[in-house]
Amino acid sequence: MTVPDTMTAALLLGNGGPEMLEVRDDVPVPQPAADEVLIAVGACGMNNTDINTRVGWYSKTVTAGTAGEGYAAVGDDDTTWGGSGLSFPRIQGADICGQVVAVGADANDSLMGRRVLVDPWIRDSDHPLDRELAGYLGSERDGGFAQYATAPARNVHTVESSLTDAELATFACSSSTAEHMLSRASVGEGETVVVTGASGGVGSALVQLARRRGARVVAVAGQVKLEVVAELGADAVVAREGAELHAAVAAAADAPVDVVADVVGGPDFAGWLDLLRRGGRYVTAGAIAGPVVELDLRTLYLDDLSLFGATVFPPGLFADLVGYIERGEIRPLLAGTYPLAEIHDAQEAFTMKQHLGNLVLVP
Repeated sequence: MTVPDTMTAALLLGNGGPEMLEVRDDVPVPQPAADEVLIAVGACGMNNTDINTRVGWYSKTVTAGTAGEGYAAVGDDDTTWGGSGLSFPRIQGADICGQVVAVGADANDSLMGRRVLVDPWIRDSDHPLDRELAGYLGSERDGGFAQYATAPARNVHTVESSLTDAELATFACSSSTAEHMLSRASVGEGETVVVTGASGGVGSALVQLARRRGARVVAVAGQVKLEVVAELGADAVVAREGAELHAAVAAAADAPVDVVADVVGGPDFAGWLDLLRRGGRYVTAGAIAGPVVELDLRTLYLDDLSLFGATVFPPGLFADLVGYIERGEIRPLLAGTYPLAEIHDAQEAFTMKQHLGNLVLVP
């Protein structure tokens, strides 16, 4: 493949609404460093991280749920997942599926020409277990909302699958986040797991991956999405619109439950803790309904509960995930694809939350 000098890419020019994203066709193609590869992007999935970073939602000044239009005021130096500032312009996009078209001097030549998925967590090569030194693709460095992207060769995983590039681009962030949540909460065979937001990217992956572990899954989603969520393997499904949501989930789960895997947050938080058995576990990797919640410490300590956050997953998890994909143990839930030039429309659709699964940009 002949690599051009310039490419089309979506540039994030600052924190704010969709107007801060500009699609340009004169962006220089990045050059891989000695330990990196250059990837021709076949498809790149979208995630809440993309929206949250653009609007500045990670800033402690923001207390509302995720929105697509930006906020009146955000902190200058805490607008990324890691609590630091973001440098602009930035090419976002963490869920890359594509083909390796060039390799750096120290990278493995056998990657050349191979179809790959990219582990989005860029870890320090000398201290890969130190979470403080980790960065995220599309945040601390440019990502895949472009025709070409670079990544460290150690983050690139070849994949043998009949799935399309767009289908494969649904996995990286959502499924690795879900697997990390389940690992953090030590979900085991025979346990009952409640999954909130089960029709979204992470939620739908949680349903499949919890079932893969032999757990019993009670999934919460919008009424019109329950049939699809059930087809993913949920043992019971509950509509989130009900007036007595926690009571309905308790009945479906035959409460108390072992684990709540929550990506929604907001005012329902306290009710989920009340569903847990003594010694139960709550794990979260998102708060689209709001990050600031009410916690009764008596519930936490009297019931011997454990609370877990899940963001930077350990090395090795992504390689395991690729194995699940290749063996057909999990399947994609592709809600739709958009040309890169239509990223504004794609992000608007994403924030409306009417889709099931993942939306993907195709450069």
